[in-house]
Amino acid sequence: MPTNPERRAALTDAGLAILAEEGARGLTHRAVDDRAGTPRGTASNYFRSRDALLEALVARIGERLAPDPAVIEPWARRRPGRALMRDYVGYIVERLTREREVTLALFELRLEAARRPEVEQLLGTWLREGFAADVAFHRSTGMAGGRREIALFHYALDGLMLDRLTTSIDAGTSTDAVVRQLVDRLMPD
Repeated sequence: MPTNPERRAALTDAGLAILAEEGARGLTHRAVDDRAGTPRGTASNYFRSRDALLEALVARIGERLAPDPAVIEPWARRRPGRALMRDYVGYIVERLTREREVTLALFELRLEAARRPEVEQLLGTWLREGFAADVAFHRSTGMAGGRREIALFHYALDGLMLDRLTTSIDAGTSTDAVVRQLVDRLMPD
């Protein structure tokens, strides 16, 4: 199996772009090769099956959406409260918005998971591991609330991102204002 990390990243990034623009039906090894500008057969050499390709795409989403430790590590030393939570939630929204294509690809995979149990298993495991890490980070900073409150933020942010990256119900309200209101209403003093 080929191991060139730069080529692997280019192939997975091409796959994410296809998911975001064309949906899961457009995702083929040939389409990935065409988008990445690699010779035909390259994607299938790296990812022997569609499931292997999907697994690599999920891993790449994690890489591209991962928080910058230089940003979040100092938060462990801050006083817990709404200001910290606003920064935290705002940073999540900023990353998801900046990586629009990746976020749309993630939504597409979530839709595909509703249709295909193997994708649900792969993506569900990844999402639950990420959620557990989020809860652990939340606890390590001493922020108020627990697992249930973090789940509520996830539900709300998923809806917010779907709204902001597709067709908005209220495009006139700034995303920052929505984040502030969300934190203020969901987080206890």
